[in-house]
Amino acid sequence: MNAWGITHTGKVREQNQDAYRIVRLGGDCLLGVVCDGMGGALAGNVASELAIESFLAAMKSGLESGSEADCEALLKAATEQANETVYRRSNEDEACHGMGTTLVAALVAPGAIHIVNMGDSRGYVVDDKGIRRVTRDHSLVEDLVERGRITPEEARQHPQKNLITRALGVDEYAEADFFRLERAPGTCILLCSDGLSNLLDADELFYELQTEPADGCCNRLLEKALERGAPDNVTAVFVKL
Repeated sequence: MNAWGITHTGKVREQNQDAYRIVRLGGDCLLGVVCDGMGGALAGNVASELAIESFLAAMKSGLESGSEADCEALLKAATEQANETVYRRSNEDEACHGMGTTLVAALVAPGAIHIVNMGDSRGYVVDDKGIRRVTRDHSLVEDLVERGRITPEEARQHPQKNLITRALGVDEYAEADFFRLERAPGTCILLCSDGLSNLLDADELFYELQTEPADGCCNRLLEKALERGAPDNVTAVFVKL
């Protein structure tokens, strides 16, 4: 199992408010996390970094004493701890008031792949059958698509496509989604911020991931985003089992 990650400010933004981590946890476990911060010039950076550090600390502590059967409970507890950390800082520090962040994470454990998300950063699974988006965007346009008000193609160009309906640290309690997937040799996982998924659809992501050697996939995805103007920060984590 190998993993790679990349993050970039993009061509328009002055700061990179995305953050990612890849951590090997022992026992053939690996954890990848992507956060996309929001809330002003500095607060977005604070939110994404605080969330990741708090989330990882909780995961590491829990895995030292837990078992794989507790993975979803552990992810839930870690997400709640990260939410509490960002929420508390937002309320205590005037410069950070109103900040928040998306979070998408994948825990590759010996028996399964566990994914958690809040916001519109995405988790995909890639195998020889194609690419499948596992996560659901917590966003206004995703709600409109599900109600049949707009098409997925219209959603990509919608003027309010960046309005998310859930974010870590905005409310006192976190409401994340959790997924459990079979772990199989050759399966790949892609985690990314909307700075990538807004520019490349699933078919394009699949093409780049299939035609590029695994260790070059993140660089190639970033190149494609930059070629298309990269109006937002771009972050990707790619795991190959």
